[in-house]
Amino acid sequence: MSERGRPRSFDRAAALRRAMEVFWAKGYEGASLSDLTAAMGINSPSLYAAFGSKEALFLEATDLYTRSEGTDIWSTLEQAPTARLAIEGFLTETAKAYSQIDRPQGCLIALGALHQDSTQGLICQDLRRRRAENQTALERRLGRAVAEGELPADFDCQAAATFFATVQHGMSIQARDGATHAALMATASGAMAAWTTMAGVRPRDKRKAL
Repeated sequence: MSERGRPRSFDRAAALRRAMEVFWAKGYEGASLSDLTAAMGINSPSLYAAFGSKEALFLEATDLYTRSEGTDIWSTLEQAPTARLAIEGFLTETAKAYSQIDRPQGCLIALGALHQDSTQGLICQDLRRRRAENQTALERRLGRAVAEGELPADFDCQAAATFFATVQHGMSIQARDGATHAALMATASGAMAAWTTMAGVRPRDKRKAL
């Protein structure tokens, strides 16, 4: 019996990864259906059959991105022995991850979709939630340092987390614009210069800085 009418089989996981890379490079709006199907090696009916819609494909791609990309950024944040090293490692690993030359530069979660309209509402909400979760992870790590007595009791964890999350978002834009690893590290170093003030360490105590 002829199988001419049957859809061509494909590796769903590999196709999803390729779609993720297209969204990562072009954003949700910039990634056309033809861009996606060409990268995934399937036709439009197969894409819809496997993933439901472009929106559903994007949401699944961002899940994959969160699980597989930049994981060292967050493991360093959690595992570093001090809050200062945690933040320094967070920024250093960000510079490394965002400047890889074998994949799109910058961050899909930061740059995937910024303008919300009727067709992108769910996409923007999802990315906003993920960015908020990342900021919460920063705030939680700093809160742990306060609880352990490493940082002053009046340390403003929320303000510090907002600051370093904003720096990270800026590094994503820099990377997308072509900034090198060295340039991103310079941004990270500049951000760490603010740590002394945030942590309440006086100039004469710098050698004992947290």
